[in-house]
Amino acid sequence: MGSCKEEEPKWLWVNGPIIVGAGPSGLAVSACLKENGVPSLILERSDCIASLWQQKTYDRLKLHLPKQFCQLPLFDFPKNFPKYPTKHQFISYLESYANHFSITPKFKQSVKVAEFDEVCGFWKVQTQDFQYLSKWLIVATGENAEAVIPEIPGIDKFKGRLMHTSVYKTGTEFINQRVLVIGCGNSGMEVSLDLCRHNAIPHMVVRNSVHILPREMFGISTFSIAMALLKWMPLRIVDKFLLLVANLTLGSTDKLGLRRPKTGPLELKNATGKTPVLDVGALSQIKTGKIQIMPGVKEITKIGARFLDGKEGEFDSIILATGYKSNVPSWFKGSDFFTEQGMPKTPFPNGWKGENGLYTVGFTRRGILGTANDAKNIAKDISEQWREFKGFCKNFCTTRNLSDSQGICI
Repeated sequence: MGSCKEEEPKWLWVNGPIIVGAGPSGLAVSACLKENGVPSLILERSDCIASLWQQKTYDRLKLHLPKQFCQLPLFDFPKNFPKYPTKHQFISYLESYANHFSITPKFKQSVKVAEFDEVCGFWKVQTQDFQYLSKWLIVATGENAEAVIPEIPGIDKFKGRLMHTSVYKTGTEFINQRVLVIGCGNSGMEVSLDLCRHNAIPHMVVRNSVHILPREMFGISTFSIAMALLKWMPLRIVDKFLLLVANLTLGSTDKLGLRRPKTGPLELKNATGKTPVLDVGALSQIKTGKIQIMPGVKEITKIGARFLDGKEGEFDSIILATGYKSNVPSWFKGSDFFTEQGMPKTPFPNGWKGENGLYTVGFTRRGILGTANDAKNIAKDISEQWREFKGFCKNFCTTRNLSDSQGICI
């Protein structure tokens, strides 16, 4: 980009960091900054906070981990919430969080370009309405900003209903239908289970190996046990323990067409970000045959699908449980901090900070625990710079006597 010129389109000077994204990550870092006396501005493309949770999740969704592992910094879940809060309870918690810290994002501000201006030394963030300027940019759009739509031969030919799980709400729309669910992660499993409970006939595609663990072991969450054991044992030993208990409680999943990876569940999660499936009832439906396991899809036909084993099947609907991806490459420019997939090149736990006042939160592949850790680190780092910089912010706006036609300070 060129140098800072007052004749450029209307711009807004932000007296603090710009945060892109009003999901849990954006809220967490904004709250931590405020706790450290630093103001910030959140830009959100949607019309609400946590738009992924509010607009793109199915009705039966609950947190997969106990609530103590899913709360944001400085503000606990209500004590009367259950161990595994529902989607609606989590959303109400996030709304209470925003209210508690007086966080008021600017909604319907879709970032088109964000780039560091080497000439004036600030970040320029362009939306459809304004150009925002700040010394700091915090990317909080996270790992799950956009639905992944796989390129499957023939997918445009299918005459039935085709949707991603981001659109799926409930199985009531699929009663008595044969439904092909492509994907066997947590979403694929839960959607298949929901379809079962609404008298649909789900067929779930399992193309690759997958780890399935019980959500709880001995009445304690599997995640809690894993976190406790990791304090005393090497990761691979913990993985062996988890798989031993899983095989004892769930039985061999290989016999059901669900091959386990050779790498343990925690080691695989750390290396690739692939989360193990925490079973909430789908496995029992697979064992009874109410959820049919299918091999990889070779191509989609007008009335169904042809599979890698040569067999064909007719389906009324197809649901893509193919996950989400980062959308950072589409708008973040002029820096090689992110990979082509939109993830920080520097691995956890050091991927939260870049150069020239760039920060990221929510890209750790470690859920809200990772988000909380990033948010605290970012707030501490920026607050140390803020003490020296806030005087400049005041002078910058005062000396320029900005008018509405030129720009304003916020």
